[in-house]
Amino acid sequence: MSAVPPRVIELVEYSPVLLGRSEIPDAVGEALWRNYETQVAVDFPSPKTGNRWRLTARGWVGHIPLTPDFHLALRPKVQLGNLLGMLEYAYELKSFYFLEGLFDCQTLEDFYERLADILANRILNRGRQGFYCAYLPKTEYLPYVRGRINVREVISKPWDVKVQCDYEEHTADVEENQILAWTVWCIARSGLCTERVLPTVRRAYHLLQGLVTLQPKSPQVCVGRQYNRLNEDYRLLHALCRFFLEQSGPSFEMGERSMLPFLVDMARLYERFVAEWLKAHRETILLPQDLDIKSQERLYVGQGIYFDIDLVLQDVATGVAKYVLDTKYKVPTAPASSDIAQVVAYAEATGCEEAILVYPTSLIEPLDIRVGRIIIRSLTFSLAGDLEQAGYIFLQDLLGAGLLYNQAFS
Repeated sequence: MSAVPPRVIELVEYSPVLLGRSEIPDAVGEALWRNYETQVAVDFPSPKTGNRWRLTARGWVGHIPLTPDFHLALRPKVQLGNLLGMLEYAYELKSFYFLEGLFDCQTLEDFYERLADILANRILNRGRQGFYCAYLPKTEYLPYVRGRINVREVISKPWDVKVQCDYEEHTADVEENQILAWTVWCIARSGLCTERVLPTVRRAYHLLQGLVTLQPKSPQVCVGRQYNRLNEDYRLLHALCRFFLEQSGPSFEMGERSMLPFLVDMARLYERFVAEWLKAHRETILLPQDLDIKSQERLYVGQGIYFDIDLVLQDVATGVAKYVLDTKYKVPTAPASSDIAQVVAYAEATGCEEAILVYPTSLIEPLDIRVGRIIIRSLTFSLAGDLEQAGYIFLQDLLGAGLLYNQAFS
């Protein structure tokens, strides 16, 4: 790494930035276009751009280290505190009560580093207690008997001094620990941790390195895992790992890269936040108890054809869909025809009569129409101000203030 701090260009979501032709080397601009076109729209210098570079963040936030000397910082339009609040819900971290001290972070990179410090220290604490181990089946040819021998193999090869043994080995090289090792490996190469935290991250990695095999792990392996009294504390560790692995950019494969991107898809985060906020209030007076919440509901409508619906609120007793919701992390004047057609298709496929488009800010031209038997509305789950209050207002608009009032005092 260069001793000179890298140049960091800041981009705010959907706000174009113009830069002189000499400000970005051609090779760097081409690398950005080829590798991160999904995250950043790149317009090369031309008469159309006044012979300047035009860069526009496409709704992702985070940090892209293009080279050791040239980085991009993608900033959110929402307040950082609310972005962190969304992450709390989206990654089910809220119940662990350790994020309060992180809300004084000034940047998303600072938040990343502080969260990395928490994960690394908790791994070190677990190491002092002893990492979770399990018995794994193993088959080897050994010069001695261990476990159960393959008698047929021994009889067929009496001259072989080694015998095939099937046994179980008590080992820490299990997926629970492999997830931790892969995550801290990625964090150490992110380029986002300063010398205040990086030594702790490295210690956590080296502690695991001697016990487990380093294998690439996807964020999905952190979800739906079973825990017991011996590894219950891994639940938080894996929740944190899921956050880091999902934000480690489009490529976190093994290799010689010394830096890895940190990128948050705001559209996906908004969708997950709304879903998890509703689930978190499922047991409160806010949400009627006769409604069940299904997120990312996959519905097959033909041979190999399916819809992935953001949210379905359905009757608990009958399973009949009451509302289908589609989150849209954008700020149009009015809903696009394609978005309306999409949510109508969802409603038709589920037999639902109310379809809702959910936006992060109020629209100038909100939607409230009927297409055949289906009512289509646009509603707002605002990301400005207090998120809890915004959620309550969203539910009032969705279900009706009277229904919420009756539910609260029934």
